[in-house]
Amino acid sequence: MTSLLELQRSIAGAVMSPFHASIGAEAKRFIKPNDRLTSTERLAIYHRQYWYRILDSFNEDFPGLCAVLGERAFERLANAYIADCPSQSFTLRNLGSRLAPWLIEHPQFAPRNLALALDMVRLEWAHIEAFDNAERKALGPEDLLELGPELAIALQPHIGLLELQYPVDELRVKMNAHSDEHGRASNAVAQPAHRQTVRRYARLKPQKLFLAVHRVEFTVYYRRLESDEFRLLQAIAQAGPIAAALDSAWLESSLEPELLQQKVQSWFANWAELGWLCRPAQAE
Repeated sequence: MTSLLELQRSIAGAVMSPFHASIGAEAKRFIKPNDRLTSTERLAIYHRQYWYRILDSFNEDFPGLCAVLGERAFERLANAYIADCPSQSFTLRNLGSRLAPWLIEHPQFAPRNLALALDMVRLEWAHIEAFDNAERKALGPEDLLELGPELAIALQPHIGLLELQYPVDELRVKMNAHSDEHGRASNAVAQPAHRQTVRRYARLKPQKLFLAVHRVEFTVYYRRLESDEFRLLQAIAQAGPIAAALDSAWLESSLEPELLQQKVQSWFANWAELGWLCRPAQAE
């Protein structure tokens, strides 16, 4: 006799099986037909709805990737990725967490410009994390006056630091503006003017840039950084002594010490104003 747990696992496995998989055998084992639907048709209702919900969530999270690849290529990628990396969390927020390493291992799903697609994936995943990752009590300008060389500071958990090869931040911002204007999300890529914008950015030559993805209240912003500023923020993100972070910035910079000192002072003032700096978690 099949236990309830075994039955639940079998049904769940059939419901979450790949979109175009045959589920007839499982349906006939456990589900009775009725006067309107066969066993397979009854199970297929749940199978299709599961995939429609998963794919809708994936589309909402990665509209920029859809724009870069095109709708048909994006659909093929989405089906393959979710079949290989099904949801393992209580929340669909984490659905795309493995997309970047998966795409590196499956470059055939972005044959025209893998680097551009990966940049967009990294940006869109950083956007998701920036929106709902934790926020600790920020250090203000008055707190920074008390900093000693051994005192450790950290970056807010919602801040993502990206080194990119393409200006995907501009494309994503333009897509958001277009979506807001038309009251639509991923379907907006079907608009002719939007396609033109996407094609223009897809033809861009590589442009190395450094980006911070961060949150102010409930809105995510992209802020371009100087290379030295980016490296210093990376060092601060390690949550070690501030002196070590500054030393690494000084060693890697090509700027004159006096100019770098001026910039560091300006950066810290700006970061404090934005609320980017905080105590490490263990120090709270």
